[in-house]
Amino acid sequence: MLRPDLYYQAYQNLYANNGASTRGVNEDTADGFSKAKIERIIKTLSDETYTPHPARRTYIYKKSGKMRPLGIPTFADKLVQEVLRMILEAVYEPVFLDCSHGFRPNRSCHTALKSIKKGFNGIRWFVEGDIKGCFDNIDHSALVGIINGKIKDARLIKLIWKLLKAGYCEDWQYHMTYSGTPQDGICSPIFANIYLHELDKFVVNLARDFDKPKEKKFTPEYQMA
Repeated sequence: MLRPDLYYQAYQNLYANNGASTRGVNEDTADGFSKAKIERIIKTLSDETYTPHPARRTYIYKKSGKMRPLGIPTFADKLVQEVLRMILEAVYEPVFLDCSHGFRPNRSCHTALKSIKKGFNGIRWFVEGDIKGCFDNIDHSALVGIINGKIKDARLIKLIWKLLKAGYCEDWQYHMTYSGTPQDGICSPIFANIYLHELDKFVVNLARDFDKPKEKKFTPEYQMA
């Protein structure tokens, strides 16, 4: 998180997005990007004084007619989140299971369908699940515990805690966040994948145990003398 070159790469990733010039709770946008800005961010991360701003909450219409909440972080917070996302992706991509297709590079619903078409040869049982409001209901302590089990870096763990607890502002009123990943935050997809990777492992082990043939029973009466 203290390498300047990562922030230039993060800026390159973010600048092409339409939301790069959208303001959060302050006037900070992509237009204010500079070497001095990177140095200030790195310094606050180094001495652990970095504090993410709450996201500015707004609402957008969905096709169903309902309103979907949208959180807009400041651009400096977007940079930090993007760098963190790049690091977590480099650590976890080799670990994620091949059956996982959501929110991953070069993977989508189409790759999931292709894998089924290629490897599907019949089915005897299946597990159906519906995770309602997944991003909103992720347990912070469980998520941080999972990450801490793989990445032994106290400062990085503290940064993740700060991002999860940053909260949001709606109608100029601050609201704390007690669960869930940052609403529409850049890190939210990778956080969700890390969290649900534990579910992937559980289901794979469940399938392995279910498909294992039963042990043959030993019948003494049929033992040959």
